[in-house]
This record gives sequence, C-alpha cells and structure tokens, in this order.
Amino acid sequence: MNNIKAIILAAGKGTRMKSDLPKVLHLIQGRPMISYAVDLARSLKIKDIIVVVGHKDQLVKKQLAKGIKMAKQSRLMGTADAVMAARSKVGKLDSDILVLYADHPLFTKETIDNLVKRHVKNQADCSFVTAVVDQPKGYGRIRRDNYSRVQEIVEETDLIGHDHDIKEINLGAYCFKAKSLFSALSKIKLNEKKREYYLTDIIGILVQEKAKVEALVVDDTAQAMGINSQDDLAKANQIMRFRILKDFIAKGVSIIDPSTTYIDSNASIGKDTVIYPFCVIEADVKIGNNCRIGPFCHIRPKSVLLDDVQVGNFTEVNRSKIGKNTRMKHFSYLGDATVGDSVNIGAGTITANYDGKEKYPTYIKDKAFIGSDTILIAPIKIGKAAVTAAGSVVTKNKNVADKTVVAGVPAKILSRRRK
Repeated sequence: MNNIKAIILAAGKGTRMKSDLPKVLHLIQGRPMISYAVDLARSLKIKDIIVVVGHKDQLVKKQLAKGIKMAKQSRLMGTADAVMAARSKVGKLDSDILVLYADHPLFTKETIDNLVKRHVKNQADCSFVTAVVDQPKGYGRIRRDNYSRVQEIVEETDLIGHDHDIKEINLGAYCFKAKSLFSALSKIKLNEKKREYYLTDIIGILVQEKAKVEALVVDDTAQAMGINSQDDLAKANQIMRFRILKDFIAKGVSIIDPSTTYIDSNASIGKDTVIYPFCVIEADVKIGNNCRIGPFCHIRPKSVLLDDVQVGNFTEVNRSKIGKNTRMKHFSYLGDATVGDSVNIGAGTITANYDGKEKYPTYIKDKAFIGSDTILIAPIKIGKAAVTAAGSVVTKNKNVADKTVVAGVPAKILSRRRK
C-alpha cells in the first residue's frame, strides 16, 4: 500500500478517564493504547504514518517509534480540527489517507485491510466502517435514504426524532482520497453544543457534493468500542485478552482455563506448551516449546524460558533467562538470573537480587542442583553441576565452583563431586 498514508488521532485529554495519564497511554494487555493503531497501520505496510498529538504531547511522543511523523493540535477543538492539523505533514494530495482514532484499539487487521482494499477498488472519495448493534447509545448513527444510501453521520448529542431508533453506528475508521478529505474539512462548521469541529460531519458534506461515499458494515461489533472511561478500558482489556488467548490456542499452545489466564499482547509462546490456571505472563516474555507453566505463576517482562522448562505453582520469574529442561516447580523467585540447562531449582529458592540500592545478577550453570529454601545473594555464580544443600544461604560474591557442594548459613564447602 505504497500510496496510502495514515493519520492517527491521539490528541484528546480523556477527562472521563479520571487520570493524569493521557488516555492513549493507558495499557491494554501490556501495551499503550496508541500502539494498536500504529501497529495496525504498519501491518498494512503503510510507511507514512502521522500521529496527531495534543494533550501532554511530550509523554505521547516518548511512546512512538522512530519514523513516525507527529503533528501538534495546538487547540483541542475536535476530530476534524485534529485531522487538519496533520495537513502540513501529508504533503502532496495525490494519495489515499487512512484515518484511525488511537482510542479505538479493537479494530482487526482484517477489517481495516478490507476497508482500504474496497476503497481503492471502488475509487471512493470516502469509505468508513459501521456496525449494527442492539445498544447504540453513545455512538454516532448512520442516516440512510430510502434506497439505503448513506446520507450522513449524526452524533448522539444531535439526534432528533426517529434518529434514536437507528441501530447502525459509526465505528471510527475512515479511508479518504486526500483531495476530497482536505477540501471537505474546510467546510465543516463548528458544532455549537460541543464547540468542536466533528470529523463525522464530513460524510454529509461529501454526499451533498455528489462524492462517492461507501460504508463497510462489519459483524464483529466489539470493534465499535471507543475508550472513554476506566470502565471502557476494563472491557477492552477483557476483549483483547481473549483474542490473544484464542490466537495462542490456534498456534498450538494449550491453555487449560482461559478465564483465569492473563497473557500480554507481545508475549511469545511456543507450541505444545501448557499454561495452567491462574498464570500471568507479561510483555516481552518469550517461552519456548513444550514448557509447563503454573498454576499460579507470574512471569514478568524481559524473561526468556527455553524449550522444555517447567515453572510450577507459586513461582515468579523476572528479567531472567532459564535454560532448556530446567525445573523450578514450587514457591520460588528468580530475578535478574541466568540459569543454564537441566538445572533443578528447589522449592523455596530465592535470588536476593536487590540490596536496597542496586540490583545484581545471579548465574547458575548447567546441571546445578539448588536445594530447597536456598537463598542466593547476588551478585553470585553457581558452577556447573554444583549443589547447594537445603536451607543454604550463599552470600554475595562467594561463588560456588563447578561440582562443589555447599551447605549452611553462610554456605561453606562440604565436598567436591567427582561426577
């Protein structure tokens, strides 16, 4: 889609969120809301992406990757004004423009791909996404004529008479011919009730000018959800969570109880891995094939578990790498640790990685055996095939050599293993 540009609207305050954080930076399954719109545009191979920022724009800018253009909406006067703020970044008006709202994170790639392809194929001036829902309250309604042709979008505050009976709503994704978009934008009038310029008014303007306007009606009504409150955010998290779980299941991951499993959107899990109930797997976690996770397990960001790892009940892994065929089955914590292959981590093992000021690493080499209730005070290294006896406290910098057995508080050498 080399001749498609994207404008993503991310300038609003989000006052109904009751939060000091800009609305588009609230997390949905471990990722800022705005990242879903950006990634959606990128998934369609759109290279020219413009994000319109406004409220606390510096915070929003920090979340945007390199290569994303930014436009500033200096006055927060509605969505039409926000799109117009991107005009200088668009350049020549010889392309089509996809417009997305950053606070509508539930659109699927399939829907937006279909929207753009249909728009280009039919050479429409404007194409946009709608859905028919049982409870349309809160959304703009689609007025059609007696021949079912789109006439305009009416915002909820402007509904009159039979408009309240309309079930078809605007979902908030558009594709325009650039010339048609910016020509019509200049004709949008200020909404006196809200003191804003509504992008939705552009549909009526284009229809009056005999431009070609088309609506793509979708069945998945969850895509209609815009995020305006903490309640909306919780519902969106729930929808996205089950989408993510469904995707993992389709790729060969066994999730015993999806209702109690939480996996962030950019985690990676290999096939034949089993996730038991009450597990939380956060962002930037990578889990290999044929692993066993949980129940009651928490794997935190930047953790890597290689193939055939077992991490059992009431365990936590944080910023750590665990080698192949390693076992940590009960009541243990690994933080800032690098663990080799075929290691046994006994019940109650703790890496004490924080001294109150700094965090330090722990290294455990292949085939080491860490006995139950061992405390490893970082920085520390446990050698290959070394053993810590149950209840040992290995103090910082008292590294344990290969094939050495230590025990006690503090741990001392008992013997050196021959095998």
